[in-house]
Amino acid sequence: MKSTEFKDLILFITGPTYIRPEIRKAGTYCEFGHRDKVAKVKIESILTNLRKLAGVSEDYEVCLISGSGTFAMEASIRSLAKDDENILNVSVGAFGDLYNKIAVANKRNVDLLKFKPGKAIDLDVLEEKLKSKKYDVVTFTHNETSTGVTNDMVEVCKLIQKYGAMTLVDGVSIFGGVKVPFEEAKPSIYVTSTQKCLGLPAGFGIIFVHKDALEKAKTVENRGYVTDLVSIAASAQKSQTVTTPNCTLINQMEEQLKYIVEEEGIENRFKRHEEMQKMVADWLENSLSDDFKFFSQEGYRSAVVSAIEIPKYVDRMAIKESMRERGYLFDPGYGGLNKKLEESGENLNIRIGHMGDITPEMLTKYLEELEIEIKKFKP
Repeated sequence: MKSTEFKDLILFITGPTYIRPEIRKAGTYCEFGHRDKVAKVKIESILTNLRKLAGVSEDYEVCLISGSGTFAMEASIRSLAKDDENILNVSVGAFGDLYNKIAVANKRNVDLLKFKPGKAIDLDVLEEKLKSKKYDVVTFTHNETSTGVTNDMVEVCKLIQKYGAMTLVDGVSIFGGVKVPFEEAKPSIYVTSTQKCLGLPAGFGIIFVHKDALEKAKTVENRGYVTDLVSIAASAQKSQTVTTPNCTLINQMEEQLKYIVEEEGIENRFKRHEEMQKMVADWLENSLSDDFKFFSQEGYRSAVVSAIEIPKYVDRMAIKESMRERGYLFDPGYGGLNKKLEESGENLNIRIGHMGDITPEMLTKYLEELEIEIKKFKP
């Protein structure tokens, strides 16, 4: 396919996500010097609105990092785990595994506690692991993108803190879609990024770091340069980034966060995502056969991404191409997970990303057309 043949698709994948025309237009605004007063005004606006969206107290520093959510995750490991400390990575899927890979790549002392894909963190199992050894740092995923599972952030954080460990939380695929319980959970650090529920292009990691974690970071050696939380936070306090930022994305981010806070309204945004999750649940129950069901554990299903187990007679990749012709980018499921499921003879997954600026009206139309394509495959 030539680049000139690419269609302007509505993305129902789990990131990057659909971007509103107004935010695309903001990408054409003029550039500016990243140390100029214009940059300071824009970044100050961004950080202020991120704080409002998160609902965090002054105990947290809000920071931008030039890079991805993965970049922000690495900064948390580099800056908050000393070489001789023990890390426990708790994984319910591919992105929990990613936190583990980052820690291993940085030659930290790491243990991995894995739960079956589709299941949430079992607090009893986690507590037994925490009793078995002194851990200084524990990482976990708030919302596992590969399986559509949202962990109970408050209960997990409280349990980890009971055993004296710092809590490093990956919130890449859920921040901006639901209320994050910062005040109840009090994570040491919470990392996210722009290209998921914020409805923006990829390019910035976002960090909410507690003042106690920043104090610890000052005692950690070999924090790196661009991954140094101390310098990242110091730059944030001046409404700057450590390195040259993507100024186009700053223009877009400023506009989008103003829209979320001042026009749509934060609570309305959260309610919209909850409504869309219920829409998918109703669609599964009322429009498809019993061969289709949620892959994620009941009680822990994500408000922003649904992972759906499908029968073997459905061709995911054929549906992807059919939906492309209909003007959509369909998500045939997380590749690594589906490969393992296929190897073990289990049913595969598809995903529906109902996050960011996707509306219930858009989702209704998408589900109607997706149903048509699914029902072309009969057992």
